[in-house]
Amino acid sequence: MNRKKFLQTLALLPIAGAAMKLNELSKMTEPLGGTERMPVLFLGHGSPMNAIEENEFVAGFRKIGKELPKPNAVLCISAHWETRGTFVTAMEKPRTIHDFGGFPKALFDVQYPAPGSPALAKETQSAITKTQVGLDEKWGLDHGAWSVIKHLYPNADVPVIQMSLDYNQPPQYHYELAKELASLRNKGVLIVGSGNMVHNLGMVAWDRLNDAEYGFDWAIEASEKMKSHIRSGDHQKLVNFRSQGRAFDLAIPTPEHYLPLLYALALQEKDEAVQLFNDKAVAGSLTMTSLSIGKA
Repeated sequence: MNRKKFLQTLALLPIAGAAMKLNELSKMTEPLGGTERMPVLFLGHGSPMNAIEENEFVAGFRKIGKELPKPNAVLCISAHWETRGTFVTAMEKPRTIHDFGGFPKALFDVQYPAPGSPALAKETQSAITKTQVGLDEKWGLDHGAWSVIKHLYPNADVPVIQMSLDYNQPPQYHYELAKELASLRNKGVLIVGSGNMVHNLGMVAWDRLNDAEYGFDWAIEASEKMKSHIRSGDHQKLVNFRSQGRAFDLAIPTPEHYLPLLYALALQEKDEAVQLFNDKAVAGSLTMTSLSIGKA
């Protein structure tokens, strides 16, 4: 925004609120400053209905949101934005995308009006050298992002941008790309991967949707092996998930919900512990397992 336009905008604001608006605008447009290293999250987002329902998983999201230091901004890698190439959202006001069907009107009525951050988009673009990153003005926040971030920051007062998943690239590529985001953690950016470790919609046990906790044997086997590798720090086995056997193949029929986990794990430093939460299977073929890395 040039100086003339800025002053015109400021003139439209009530005098009493001008100082506050100026401060807010400054936070959204200036480059991010240095902070202590922010934690990293992987959130098992599950059904879009988690955006409006009250359940133990929603409670888990809210709890972790209260325990974390409040970030300057959030960078979310969602399972629901796949592209050819890599992009980051760069608009000031990202729209709330209702990228699903067959759910109640109440879910489609949800809006999450968090601001964007063109400054963070450009900083993310600059941080990545592995590939050229495009600045996107059309996408917004899909349900993989807003359905969980709304529980972390219900006032929508933290800027949020998304980074897409390049569907042409193998898991190792995504893991290495994620490492280039590490510098953002020292600038108050909370990096969130949003997907599900076990996610096979084609095998959902529709007759067990109301069970408190239910997973098929293969789903439990895959989940336990994944958690074992996470706890031991053996990320390479998780990157090479296609060579881990039948349980993994059933748990990850397509990679988009699993890859955000690799983005989170790639950012783990040697001195950082991993904590699991929401660690349950649902509907036979899904797990809600989430994790925080480096939480204070």
